[in-house]
Amino acid sequence: MSSLGHQLATSVLVVGAGGSGLRAAIEVAEAGIAVIAVAKRTADNVHTVTTSGCLAEAPPATGPEDTWERHTADTLREGHLLADPRTAQIVARHAAQGFHDVRRYGVRLDRQGRGGTARHGFGDHPYRRAAFTDEHAGLEVRRALRERAEQLAVPVLSNVYVTRLLVDDGTVFGAYGFDLVDGSRYLVHADSVILATGGHTRIWRRTSSRRGENNGDTFRLAVEAGARLRDPELVQFHPFGLIRPETAAGIPVSEAARGVGGVLLNNLGERFMTRYDAERMELCGRDRVALASYTEIKEGRGTQAGGVWLDLSHLPRETVLTRLPRVHKALLDLQMLDITRDPVEVAPTAQYSMGGVWVRPEDHSTDVDGLFVAGEAASGLHGANRLEENALIELLVYGRIAGRAAAEYSARLTSQHRSPAAVRAAEADVDRLAAADGDQNVRALHRSVRHLMTERAGVVRDEAGLAAGLAELDAIEARMACLGVHVDIAGFEDLAYAFDLRSAVLAARATLLCALERRETRGCHNRSDHPDVDPDLHVNLVWSPTSGVRREPVPPVPTHIAELMHAVPADARSIE
Repeated sequence: MSSLGHQLATSVLVVGAGGSGLRAAIEVAEAGIAVIAVAKRTADNVHTVTTSGCLAEAPPATGPEDTWERHTADTLREGHLLADPRTAQIVARHAAQGFHDVRRYGVRLDRQGRGGTARHGFGDHPYRRAAFTDEHAGLEVRRALRERAEQLAVPVLSNVYVTRLLVDDGTVFGAYGFDLVDGSRYLVHADSVILATGGHTRIWRRTSSRRGENNGDTFRLAVEAGARLRDPELVQFHPFGLIRPETAAGIPVSEAARGVGGVLLNNLGERFMTRYDAERMELCGRDRVALASYTEIKEGRGTQAGGVWLDLSHLPRETVLTRLPRVHKALLDLQMLDITRDPVEVAPTAQYSMGGVWVRPEDHSTDVDGLFVAGEAASGLHGANRLEENALIELLVYGRIAGRAAAEYSARLTSQHRSPAAVRAAEADVDRLAAADGDQNVRALHRSVRHLMTERAGVVRDEAGLAAGLAELDAIEARMACLGVHVDIAGFEDLAYAFDLRSAVLAARATLLCALERRETRGCHNRSDHPDVDPDLHVNLVWSPTSGVRREPVPPVPTHIAELMHAVPADARSIE
């Protein structure tokens, strides 16, 4: 059934057209280097659009008392010392450039007097670094990036599923995939490749990720190409995931909901955050709020459906309608619920992969020559907990850096790698899977992976559960030998789900093995059988199928940064 319908060549190939992918492609195009971006979804239907909240920027906009060094210190402190200090410094130092870029592209930020950008305190930022667009910053950033890419005439190929990166002698030279609508094949030769395909949060049952995304595609593509993963066990659970309807389960209510004064209540009507962080309450770090909600539910003080209540009804109606218009409308549409009058039921949901592909901090290059990674797909910045609103600024900073590095790599080449054998292997892999006619259902197996990850490696983990999860994963992988894939008139989605399943299994295995090795509680990683921080585990856990889990020292924090890593003062928590 194979037929090579499309053969293309470019200097830089960007896999993924969300925020980080588009920012990288823009940087390449602005450098005058040929670039092509490919994406599984259409151009206006990507994960960055669902990102809520705001962007974090340190000086100069935040005032003379704040510095990029303080932003770095806050990032490292909130990451519980597992973030790479070099990466954190780069993001903090270049955050202002990231803001300048998106303003240049047309991002509209909330304004305050004299035309300045409104700044808010948020989460564990001790200074007012949060710049809101409204309650959906991701949508506004994505709009501006898309318009800039269109101005530059960046080709974005939609509905293309990349199944394999093409590698010869440790050097990437392109990618292979197929069209999700008609099944025609794509072979894209490229001097360098930037992976910007997100994380692996879809492998949990309740997740902010939509179907078909964040199944661990990045992990599988990178690992099969010869790269390694770092800290895949470190996953942030957002405390405000919807419970119903089933079609929307896991979608997070915007961070702005707690920013404007939303409170959490258990089934006894108690504002339970007083037990967990009496000073910062709902405005403390997401890992603390998620663990508090999980604990209330686990100890029987949750709702009948297994959640807690997020209540905004005490706020002035005008505040909710003005500051949370999309949240208000969404809950009316989804549940016929008016959040100005009634609380909404929420529970922790897997939202962000803080680990990812091992990359070098200076340019996000990998173990594979010519392969770069940007955005949530990469590791290094967040450690064991993501400082609120660092995600969007990270993609702007490292999208630019990775884009420039990939363009410069291409410009330095004096010859192009090619391997007909690698192309034939990629083609044969798709052929085999498309022809699979076993009795095992792809979607059912994927649900099994999500179930075991939720039960064995959710907000709280332990040795017995993780070991059981690995055994269950072995059984699922054995069943995959009898997979049935059905390509029909509806398109090639089933074939994509089959590759997604491969990705999910690899991502789950890496996560379980590293979670088993990290016998401590640190940040988002909660081990009920190891409730304390272990100083010997002040390391990153690096995994590959060939070497297993290895410990890698975290680079030292510069003295002048370490001196700033003090506790966040409670009086810096005001959102207004």
